[in-house]
Order: sequence, then structure tokens, then C-alpha cells
Amino acid sequence: MAPTLAHSSSPSPSPSSPSSPPSPQFLSSASASGTHHVTNQPPPLAPYDAAEDSALLEGLRREGAGWAEADVRRTGLLAGSAEAQEWSDLANRHEPVLRTHDRYGHRLDEVDFHPSWHELMRVAVAEGLAGAPWADDRPGAHVARTAGGLAWGHTEAGHGCPTSMTYAAVPALRRQPELAAVYEPLLTSREYDPGLRVPTDKRGLLAGMGMTEKQGGSDVRTNTTAAAPTAEPGVYTLRGHKWFTSAPMCDVFLVLAQAPGGLSCFLVPRVLPDGVRNTFRVQRLKDKLGNRSNASSEPEFDGTVAWLVGPEGQGVKTIIEMVNCTRLDCVMMSAALMRKTLVEAGHHVRHRSAFGARLLDQPLMRNVLADLALESEAATTLTLRLAGAADRAVRGDDGQGDERSFRRIATAIGKYWVTKRGPAFTAEALECLGGNGYVEDSGMPRHYREAPLLSIWEGSGNVNALDVLRALTREPATADALFAELAHARGADARLDAAVVRLTSRLTTATPSGARRLVEEMALTLQASLLVRHAPPAVADAFCATRLGGDWGHSFGTLPDAADVDGILERALPEGATRSVSAVANRRTSRR
Repeated sequence: MAPTLAHSSSPSPSPSSPSSPPSPQFLSSASASGTHHVTNQPPPLAPYDAAEDSALLEGLRREGAGWAEADVRRTGLLAGSAEAQEWSDLANRHEPVLRTHDRYGHRLDEVDFHPSWHELMRVAVAEGLAGAPWADDRPGAHVARTAGGLAWGHTEAGHGCPTSMTYAAVPALRRQPELAAVYEPLLTSREYDPGLRVPTDKRGLLAGMGMTEKQGGSDVRTNTTAAAPTAEPGVYTLRGHKWFTSAPMCDVFLVLAQAPGGLSCFLVPRVLPDGVRNTFRVQRLKDKLGNRSNASSEPEFDGTVAWLVGPEGQGVKTIIEMVNCTRLDCVMMSAALMRKTLVEAGHHVRHRSAFGARLLDQPLMRNVLADLALESEAATTLTLRLAGAADRAVRGDDGQGDERSFRRIATAIGKYWVTKRGPAFTAEALECLGGNGYVEDSGMPRHYREAPLLSIWEGSGNVNALDVLRALTREPATADALFAELAHARGADARLDAAVVRLTSRLTTATPSGARRLVEEMALTLQASLLVRHAPPAVADAFCATRLGGDWGHSFGTLPDAADVDGILERALPEGATRSVSAVANRRTSRR
């Protein structure tokens, strides 16, 4: 149907002769009808299948959770749906709002969220991304959760904070069995039940943590929040100010405070068993660079009731298991963000043309995408290996404790390196969209702002690098476990073998000032060993040539000419990964 002129009450202009210019009205109408024909722009990506990722599905099976593939695929379809993608956008555009008081002056300390946030939370909890794996005795339950998180991570990262903390709180709470008996069944529930009420009256709970304070940050031993014992055994009152406590709408929090016996861990409910609200004064919400959908707060405690978790003076030891879990989730979320932005970039270049050819067919763009694909697959493969180690360690299926030792050091290595690569990765993926990627409507700026947080949360780069040194010094079995893992790939690639030799030598001269360099080499060598064992030759060879062999530049898109770019891209971005789900379904139906 031909376009029509805009309706006007004026008579239609008569055709103009070549000697007389057309009237302004004719120019305006013609421009309105002729300049808005959109060409050379990609169609919407959603709906798509966020779980259509070979590295993800192969790792899921390899790490003992193949039984969950149907669930992960369902989660991937939900994540890539137009509805879930819209939830993600709206939850970040309409940020949480703090209400400190009601109209009459009573303290409320509540945070209001957009309905889209609650939809995201509802699905995440129902899909088992919070505490559910602790109630699942099947081998691979924790791997299944991590794989589900890699798929659901294609939505948005803010609501991943409360689900991650809820997951991580369970093993710490088990240090106090009588508390775990009450709260664990609710923390492992698959029902999202928002609102501040008596915890035991709810169908499901969320947990948060309150560790850092303004004077110390990661140096929690300098915390000044005080815990005073009451006449009731195990019950204390807290007084102090926390600097970063995310998701203040959670039902219970694990908090560090100074008891008479030293820094200790406590469980703080928002609502007490008798229905009275505990003193949890939210002073303000942080105005953050990213992670805008998630409320991060500064709460004050003043006579706040808390229950001791674990022995007095062993707060760090009690809560460290929580940190191990949340650090794994930082790796998972970074890997998910990499994959999400890679899929976005791949979708754009498949449908966009420049200089006479599709961007996807331009050799240099293919090099960039293939380089990003290598980084993404290495991150995903390492994430699932860490999840497998965690699953076997917590279940006691790790023989002589080798998986426990491997988990201890490799999680810190992965937390340092994968999260450190995230900002550079998302910036390059954004650039694949050109100016379109710099516009908020594309979603890429939100991903770019999100990426640095995962390197900061649960210990910045320096904290994690030094933690690796601490593990090597105090727990020698961790080094043995790491090199035992690397030995599985011995002889498969000469560049990898040489990297292991270099790494062995470097351990003897490790110093705090060189910790980052050491951990970077550990991470790259570990990722290479996993890819050599499990990825196709095109992926493993290119990774070893660049990350270990030195045949690489200083930015993405500098793969050597010998790299099998076609093979890498065919694996990383199959047609279905950037084709609408309906189109994929139609194609599969037509083949039957």
C-alpha cells in the first residue's frame, strides 16, 4: 500500500512546474512520508533461546547435571522471551524507591520495586536459582543451578543479588543447626513471597548479608558494629552502621559484628517472631553506576535483635562459605553477561550491512567476534567446572578432598580473572553495534555499566589475587589440586605444557606485588587446559595460540590469520542463537 499524505484541512497542492518551487506544505508532507522507511537495521532479537550455547550445554552434561538439560532449556526460552527482556528494561528504568516513614511519621524502612522486578524474582526463585539446590540430593544440583543462572543471566543482573545471597546463606546458617532447622526449608523454597512479615509465616524467604562498613570495606576485621549478649542464650542486640547492604527487602540477613569474644556472625530478621519489626533503619539507597534495579542500602542497627551463628569470634570463618558461593556467582554472572552481549553483537552484525557487505561477512568483524567467542567459551567452561567442584565438595563426593582444595583456589582465580575481563568484553561487544550500541534503547549501555560491579563485589581484584597467595601459603593442598587439574591435559598442546612449566617456576617467586600477574597466568592456563580437553580444536588452538603462545595483540580482534575463525563462529553463534524462537520452531517443524 502506497504511503498517504498527512491529513490536512487545506486543499491538496497542485503539481509544481519545474520553474516554480513546491510549497513548504508539500515539502513537509513528502518528507514525512519518504524519510521514515527503515532499512538496514536488525529486527528485534527477542524472542530467542538464551540456552542455545554449546559450551553451556556440554559443560552441564560433563559436570554431572545432564538430567537438568530440559529445565535449563526452559529457563533459556523464558530468559530470551520478549516479556522477560521487557521486564529487565523496566526494572532498571524504574528504580527502587526507599520509603523511610509513613504519612504519620512511623518508621517503615521499606523499598518499593517496579512490578517487573517482582516478575524477574518470581521466575528466578521458581527456577531454583536461589536456595533450592541445598534441598536437592541429586548429584549435580549445584551445577544445574549455575547453568540455569548462565541462561537466566540474559535478563538482568540486579535481581541476581538477592537470589545469590539466599543461595549462599544456607551453608553458613548450618553452622547453627537449630536456626537452620527453622529457616533452611524456607530459604530453599521455590516460592517467591515478597513483603515484610513473620518469616515462619511465609512460603519462602530471601537472605542478604551485611559485612562491610564505611571505615573498612573488605577489611571486615575493623568493623565497629557491636553485639551485646542478652539474658537469653544466643540472642544479642546490635548497634552500628553498615555501608553496603544490598537487597534490604530480604527477610533475614547474615551480619558481622563485634561480640565480646571477637568478630562474630549473626542472623538478623527484618520481622521478629512476635510480629514486631526489628530495628533496621535504612538511611539511604546508594546511587550506583549500574545494578540500578537492585537496592543497595546503608542500614543502622540500634538495639537490633540478632541470633549468634557459629561460635563467638569466628565470624569470618562462619561466613566464608557464603563468600565462596557468592564469588562463584560473580564468575557465573560475568560469563552470562559476556554471552548475552556476544549474542547481541552477533545478531546485529548478521543483519547490518556496510561498505557493500553484511558486517558478519567482513573479515575484521569476524575476527573480533571470534575473539570474543573464545573469551566467552573459556569463561563459561571455567564457570561450570567451578560449579562441579562446588557440587562434589559440598556433597562429600570429592575423594580425598581434592575437589574441595581445587574449589578453594580455583574459585578465587576465576573470580579475579573472569570478572576482570567483563568490562573490556562488554565494551568491545557494544562497539560492534557502533553508535547504536551507545544508545540506551539497545540495552548495551546497561550491560556495560553492570560489568565492573562483578569485579568489585565479594572482594575486588586485589583482594582475590592476594587470597590466592594466601591459599598457596596456608593450604598447600590447593596448589597440588590445581596442578593435578592441569595434568589432565598434559601432552595435548605444547603451548599449554610450556605454560604449566612457567607457572610452576613462577610459584617459587610469588610476591604480593606480583599477585595479579601470577593469578592471571593461573587463570589462562586453567582455561586453556579445560578447552584443550573439552572444546573443538578450532577453539582450543586459537585460545592457546593467543592467550598462551603470544600470537595476539592488545585488544579483541587480533587473532592470527591461522585461526579457524569460521569454525569458532559456527560454534559460538549458530543460526538459532540469533534467530527468533518462532523462526527456529518453524524450521524444526518443517524438517519433520
